[in-house]
Amino acid sequence: MMVHLGLADGMVSGAAHTTAHTIRPSFEIIKTKPGVNVVSSVFLMALADRVLVYGDCAVIPDPTAEQLADIAISSATTARQFGIDPRVAMLSYSTGESGSGADVDKVRAATALYDAAADAAVAKAKLPDSAVAGRATVFVFPDLNTGNNTYKAVQRSAGAVAIGPVLQGLNKPINDLSRGALVDDIVNTVAITAIQAQGDERAGEEA
Repeated sequence: MMVHLGLADGMVSGAAHTTAHTIRPSFEIIKTKPGVNVVSSVFLMALADRVLVYGDCAVIPDPTAEQLADIAISSATTARQFGIDPRVAMLSYSTGESGSGADVDKVRAATALYDAAADAAVAKAKLPDSAVAGRATVFVFPDLNTGNNTYKAVQRSAGAVAIGPVLQGLNKPINDLSRGALVDDIVNTVAITAIQAQGDERAGEEA
């Protein structure tokens, strides 16, 4: 309520509460930004030489094609907030047109929706001419199971610092902590929330 009333710029919660207790009130009170259909999340994966964005790894278990496109657009926006040039890769087990099946078709449909929404010129580009292949900075996973397992595997195998989940798509910054959060996790999440709040402030001034 403090965030809703403008008495606070953002909220970090979850060290002593479930994710549902953090996220549900934000759905009901803060609500989504205009043009955004779903609230999703990303992890900022800080590797030795770059920062990547992984979404959605915490909120939507099995997104539809439309929701995947929404996640991609929100993730690209989040990447920009943190100074990352968003080059979005929609991930599936099939490369380009080489496979078929419901899961692959879902990602393919989501890619078409994202391309059309983000850049009409990109919609006609095919994989061999892709400006993203091999250079992606934003990775959109087909489902929560894949995203969650992947970020944890990269965190452990590559020694990456995983910051998040960073919630995206809400009118005001609300972020969730793991109940096992360490001091560094809390500090990182507070810093992320402050950056989101500053971005919202600048966007409001420009509008």
